[in-house]
Amino acid sequence: MDEVFGSENFHAQINFKSTSALGQKGLAQAYDYIVWYAKSAEVMKFRPLFRKRDISGDREWKFVDDSDSQVGFRQLTVDELAHRQNDVGVFRRAKLTSSGFTKTCIYEFPLFGVMCKPFGGKSWLTTRQGMERLIRADRLFLLGKNPYARQYFEDFPVVKYDNSWSDQPAAQSRIYVVQTAEKFIDRCMLMTTDPGDLVLDPTCGSGTTAHVAEQRGRRWITIDTSRVAIALARTRLMADRFQFYLLADSPDGVQKEAEITGQLPPPHGTACDIKRGFVSKRVPHITPKTITNNEEIDVIHAKWQEKLEPVRKAFNKCLKQSREEWEIPRQADDGWPADAKKLHAEWWEMRRARQKEIDQSIARCAEHELLYDQPYEDRSIVRVTGPFTVESLSPHRRMSVEQKREGTGLVEGLRIKQVGPDRFGNMIIDNLKKAGIQNRVKQERLKFDTLEPFAGEWIHATGEYTDKSDASHCVALTIGPEHGTVSLELIREAAKEAVKGVGFELLVVCGFAFDPHVDEETKRYGDLEVLTCRMNPDLSMGDQLLKKTGAGNLFMIFGEPDISIKRVSADDAGGADKKKGKKNLRASAQSADEKTADNIVVEIHGVDVYDPTTGQIRSDSTDDIACWFIDTNYDGESFFVRHAYFTGAAEPYDKLKRALRAEIDESAWSALYATESQPFPPPETGKIAVKVINHYGDEVLKVYDVKS
Repeated sequence: MDEVFGSENFHAQINFKSTSALGQKGLAQAYDYIVWYAKSAEVMKFRPLFRKRDISGDREWKFVDDSDSQVGFRQLTVDELAHRQNDVGVFRRAKLTSSGFTKTCIYEFPLFGVMCKPFGGKSWLTTRQGMERLIRADRLFLLGKNPYARQYFEDFPVVKYDNSWSDQPAAQSRIYVVQTAEKFIDRCMLMTTDPGDLVLDPTCGSGTTAHVAEQRGRRWITIDTSRVAIALARTRLMADRFQFYLLADSPDGVQKEAEITGQLPPPHGTACDIKRGFVSKRVPHITPKTITNNEEIDVIHAKWQEKLEPVRKAFNKCLKQSREEWEIPRQADDGWPADAKKLHAEWWEMRRARQKEIDQSIARCAEHELLYDQPYEDRSIVRVTGPFTVESLSPHRRMSVEQKREGTGLVEGLRIKQVGPDRFGNMIIDNLKKAGIQNRVKQERLKFDTLEPFAGEWIHATGEYTDKSDASHCVALTIGPEHGTVSLELIREAAKEAVKGVGFELLVVCGFAFDPHVDEETKRYGDLEVLTCRMNPDLSMGDQLLKKTGAGNLFMIFGEPDISIKRVSADDAGGADKKKGKKNLRASAQSADEKTADNIVVEIHGVDVYDPTTGQIRSDSTDDIACWFIDTNYDGESFFVRHAYFTGAAEPYDKLKRALRAEIDESAWSALYATESQPFPPPETGKIAVKVINHYGDEVLKVYDVKS
């Protein structure tokens, strides 16, 4: 890390409590570590986070206000210290002397009849004027003859997080083998980013970072080489609900901020810009410095002194005494005359009112610390994840066809061609033997009678299966790359090798992903039936984890979408009469008149399903389609969802309402629940792409040429 970021940009090493001790031998490792580097330490963004101050067992916090005591406080007993009920009025002593020496802070002052002066060659922390304000605020007390300041628990009830996080997260059910607790990811993100910032996680895993970023209003990018991890993260994000926080740049946020601060901002427009942050809770941070600099204390004290002094003098006259303010007892004596008791009660009532007003001034003028991890929520709003895309390099291959033709290994100058299945291929063959090939109908499963590895250049296994009519068929198997996309060239070369073979009637091409034009390539080989079979991403988990998932739906056939493309004029696109002026195309042939149409409408009729037990193709309805997407300007490489529609049976609208526990605009939903798209202009690239996903999560992508 020093080589990447520079040792000068190292900031901290954080140790945090793991959910369970690691290691079974020797000393258990109970902590994991976070290494924190900055791109530039000089301009590093840092937002401090706080936790509640824990004073249980801390004998420094041993004083508490006591209205029955003459001095106004008492020390907590040993039992009270061990079993604290609350922390209201609890305080600890704070030194009034400075470790340095300031000439202007060398003086004597009276406190409760004792003349106080600094000792040990030190000076006071503040000037004479500041010390007077501390006295007027009733923030000083004596222990013996030494003065101290009162530091109340409420003055600053939190402490900053340091680099040791010992608060072990609660046990949670893991959906991924290496899943970090959300609370620690959340803490790191809040300390280093603001709402609207971009967070990058190059090791996605179960998507914890993306999930936390979505919750906290951060933009995010997460990366993983495992299709299983990406699928888990996508499901986790789409299935969860998130809190809605009050935006500082919103009318409700401005109103909430005014309630907290007690100050109305000047009128201004709001744009709900998330980069302006959230309205967060805050805690006071009262220090002796904030009190000594508070000039309001002098004004408040002088105002009440005009009322208190005449009552004190009348009280002394009634008792024929000359008691100073600090000498007036808190409880009336039974032997006092009625007038003295009345004056005593009146004086203490005003005295408490003065103290309350001074305390309010101290709290109002003190600094505050924002609690970035506690923004205010609007519980009337249910929020789901914002729009995001799942993208990949297309095509991304482990090895090109050209490289494999030439060979990749060298032994004493001789090229060695790669033939037969590798370790990954053998694992696929073993699972294919047990699971067979399935479409959405349970009874329509192609079961292999035999399936054995084959030492071919493009064909990795051969076998036989029996159809419903008890006829035996010979099949060849090609396995696509473990971390790549099945390309047109791969199918072409495998088909050539299968045609040269003896008696192959079916070529099965298995892959995790396929190039968009693969379906067109499979129709070019005459008597050889070419079947594309999509492998479940669970196969990437390895044999040990795969055993727990079962063999169902590991190899699926998802047919070609039955699509019609229609041209509509500008008037028809406006919705006057959608059936007028439309021309039905099959994306292959277009007349000159069709090229002059203004807009395009795509309609989906269903999916052409292949029955592997009979070799027949049939057309199914849209009830088996969960959703379908359109890239209205496909560039041949990346698929971007520009139109999204939902179909399927079983009342998906009602299911969505129950999942979100909220009412949804039915008219808005009906616009998305459609088998016919909204009109869109002809693509600049001359191509559109349609992606169809069934209820199992299987998907197929088909590209159509649509010229302007």
